[in-house]
Amino acid sequence: MKKIITLLLLTGTVAQAQQNPTLSVEKIMRDQKWIGVAPTNFRWSADSKVVFFDWNPENKEKSEGFQVQAASLKREKSEEKAKIAAIGTNYIYSDDRTMGIVEKAGDLYLYHPKKRTEQRLTRTIEREVNPRFGKDGRVVFQRGDNLFALNLKSNEIRQLTNFVKGKAGNVGDKNKVTVQNTWLKDDQSDLFDIIKKRNAAGKPTRGRIVNINPEKAEKTLRPIYLEDKFLSGLVVSPDARFVSYKLVSPAVGGVNTIVPNYITASGYTEDIAGRTKVGEPLPTYQHYIYDQERDTVYSVHTEQIPGIKDLPDYVKDYPKQLAGRQKKNEDRQVNLDGPYWNESGTAAIMIADAQDNKDRWILKLDAATGNLSIIDRQRDEAWIGGPGIGWGNVGWVDQNRFYFQSEASGYSHLYLANIATGVKKQLTSGNWELQKLDLSKDKKTFYITANKDHPGITHFYKLDVNGGPLVQLTSMKGGNEVTLSPDEQWLAINYSYMNKPWELYIQANKPGAKAIQVTNSSSEEFKAYQWREPDLVSFKNRYGSDVYARVYPAKNPHPNRPAVVFVHGAGYLQNVHYWWSQYSREYMFNNMLADNGYTVIDIDYTASSGYGRDHRTGIYRHMGGKDLTDQVDGVKLLVEKYNVNPKHVGLYGGSYGGFITLMALFNEPEVFASGAALRSVTDWAHYNHGYTSNILNEPFNDELAYKRSSPIYFAKGLKGNLLMCHGMVDENVQFQDIVRLSQRFIELGKENWELAVYPVEDHGFVEPSSWTDEYKRIYKLFETTLKK
Repeated sequence: MKKIITLLLLTGTVAQAQQNPTLSVEKIMRDQKWIGVAPTNFRWSADSKVVFFDWNPENKEKSEGFQVQAASLKREKSEEKAKIAAIGTNYIYSDDRTMGIVEKAGDLYLYHPKKRTEQRLTRTIEREVNPRFGKDGRVVFQRGDNLFALNLKSNEIRQLTNFVKGKAGNVGDKNKVTVQNTWLKDDQSDLFDIIKKRNAAGKPTRGRIVNINPEKAEKTLRPIYLEDKFLSGLVVSPDARFVSYKLVSPAVGGVNTIVPNYITASGYTEDIAGRTKVGEPLPTYQHYIYDQERDTVYSVHTEQIPGIKDLPDYVKDYPKQLAGRQKKNEDRQVNLDGPYWNESGTAAIMIADAQDNKDRWILKLDAATGNLSIIDRQRDEAWIGGPGIGWGNVGWVDQNRFYFQSEASGYSHLYLANIATGVKKQLTSGNWELQKLDLSKDKKTFYITANKDHPGITHFYKLDVNGGPLVQLTSMKGGNEVTLSPDEQWLAINYSYMNKPWELYIQANKPGAKAIQVTNSSSEEFKAYQWREPDLVSFKNRYGSDVYARVYPAKNPHPNRPAVVFVHGAGYLQNVHYWWSQYSREYMFNNMLADNGYTVIDIDYTASSGYGRDHRTGIYRHMGGKDLTDQVDGVKLLVEKYNVNPKHVGLYGGSYGGFITLMALFNEPEVFASGAALRSVTDWAHYNHGYTSNILNEPFNDELAYKRSSPIYFAKGLKGNLLMCHGMVDENVQFQDIVRLSQRFIELGKENWELAVYPVEDHGFVEPSSWTDEYKRIYKLFETTLKK
């Protein structure tokens, strides 16, 4: 009996042991259905009376369809056909809403709201896509690479563009004019008087001799040759006069990686085509407008963009590069999005992103000339980003005003710009982020999701389109993900708390209205354990910035008073919040560690999302800088406030968290005794372009950033015990990364490391057996290195 009590003192109190089931790696890492399957995929019926969702309360093999009445909260299973009929189709409506148009399976359907009838317009092998109504009531759509207009009164289809693959003069081109063609034409004219007469009169010179009215002759569409480029971004103005498009020149000279797959049905190793690495050549873009009225094609004048030649500050570290680029004085490559036309077709705006991602411009387009004038410019010497800053998140409020988001104030907020007056107005402000934005159907109200109360709490708000106070609509502390009903009278709320997974709630769209829970998904086995509400704390890092963290205190610490730091992945991701973590396995593992005498901290280090521009970009040109020292400063907090022994601290994390683990063991060996690096980046020069070039620029033009940010250059500093785990078919952080670091360890004569490989796993593990093996190894590492 004494032995049992002693064991309980090591893992928790006797009372805790009686109340809480014992956690184990095998239990935590099995198929996550054991927790209970939360509802997903929320969709409202067209009449706003019913919410449809996918759910699996009985832990079946697959989720099933369910529905709940908004008014009565009656819940039942839904039949697929009834669900499809009730949800309806997302029609694009004419301005007067007397007609709707939609594409289904490559054909077009016209909807008559008053009659509630649908009329099929096309039945073709070729796909008709992207339909919308023109100002004259015609339907404009895309077929292949070209635009067409359908007159709904006469049923006449008129081709608006004539994009032709290849170059002018290709073999078989009907418009090809050769020396031989010219000779024959001249010879015909010399031989026959009738040809001379017709040429003089401007009449046709072939076919039967008939009287033709030249005014009724159909004009031939100008061919626009794509050459070796790809057509993209095809947009037509509401009056169908202007067609804007871009030609994409594929990257030349790039090399794609391959990922060998060893466990295959064929028994042979098979190669998976991979991505390119950062710094490989990129596509280039040319932007044009075709004016149908004038039958002419001209460029959008990107050279008029203010600051188009500005160089980033980092080139000052490379005098030769700076001098060379200043001498060339080239325009930076940009990619344009849009144009976005107002309803009347009297104005259009375009978004321009610099390929180096230092600038984002919002520009007014003069479609008749291709000229651009500035409305707003965001410049960031790190990189443009933040919630709501991407393409597509702009829109017109009326004929003169449009909205957009910007980090100009340091946090992502909402702005209105008036193209007639040039006035910009900031509608929201403060040290918080606007994370999601929608405009009401009547264009009088913005609906906003934001973390205004606390970085780790999201609420749903409404805001008058002209500005004013934010009106809070949700009230539950935690995460509130809202799907608004079509009539904007109801909220379907996907809600969770830090120790309670997601559930569906229904609430009237009114301030102070009560949200009613509809689903209860957590299993009895999951609810039997008293999952912790970790301490949500903040501390000042060594640079004076606020850093937020979750702490899982060990109520009955092991005599060594050990601690573990969990490092979340992705870099730009938030895990210190009041809602259920997307790292559910790690959350449960952290509970298990706390049960077994460890104090655990989980930090939203510099570069995490939810905290504004300075936090987001704080790792520019030095990954493993402030994001690493935040972990060290977090350990200091544990030592000072949670009585942790600074000589018994380990850490673990996956992907970016694995990268930080490596940098910690290599550069802070006196702070971290051991660590588990999972699917970790070891050399940023071998990662992808889109993510890495924003933060570190490119290896060939900013070598300093890569040399101080890549763990492989610091491997000599390894002193503690290191476990590395990596999937062999990882298409994101490829297996080559960890192999290269292993070879470096061998050459350095390091012995205190081991590599566990998972032959069938990609970046995100799928098989419970792989998860279990991995975390048993992590737990063993901490047990043997932190509890000595």
